Amino acid sequence: MEKYVIIVAGGKGTRMGKEIPKQFLPVGGKAVLMHTISAFYGYDRNIRIILVLPEEQQSYWNELCKQHSFDIPHEIVSGGNSRFQSVKNGLHRAGSHGLIAVHDGVRPFVSRNVIDAAFRTAESEGSAVPVLKMTDSIREITEDNKNIAKDRDRYVSVQTPQTFRADILQEAYNREYNERFTDDASVVEAAGYPVSLIESNRENIKITVPFDLQIAEIIAKECRI
Repeated sequence: MEKYVIIVAGGKGTRMGKEIPKQFLPVGGKAVLMHTISAFYGYDRNIRIILVLPEEQQSYWNELCKQHSFDIPHEIVSGGNSRFQSVKNGLHRAGSHGLIAVHDGVRPFVSRNVIDAAFRTAESEGSAVPVLKMTDSIREITEDNKNIAKDRDRYVSVQTPQTFRADILQEAYNREYNERFTDDASVVEAAGYPVSLIESNRENIKITVPFDLQIAEIIAKECRI
């Protein structure tokens, strides 16, 4: 069964306080995005990698690839005005048969075990969304600006790669954007399909703020990447 991964990398680095978009920042000697692409290529060299980038960032990315002799095959697609539209643009390059994973470009440390579990579960159940159990106590802010304690055992934090049968994901994205769509699972759920959960790996962090970059350097050294 053909496998695709749509890697969405539309960050501008605002929360990083950097001029360089966060997906291009160096970790362990090479750009974050290179690690992300390498994770999927290392899992399956036949996987079709579709990279969604803002058009104005594509020349910079191509230059980075030349500088680092980064030659893993991937197709570049221009991003949209929202993550929803960016994924939709990527889906235009994927087929309606097989399996499609959608992954954040700034999650470079997803493990091969998680990628494999995502594709296997999506093949058998139609979907697979990596999650982690909550470790902190959580509270809900109510409409009247009060707060109440919640049972953390009933909640999980959601990560990527969110993986689906191609026909399901293509159908789900064939609709208008809704502000309730925070990720691919919410889009698929709105289309009437159930969502299956799998366990993610703790190293699969999303690099968003400067502290994340420090943690990423530690993970890179531990993983020797």
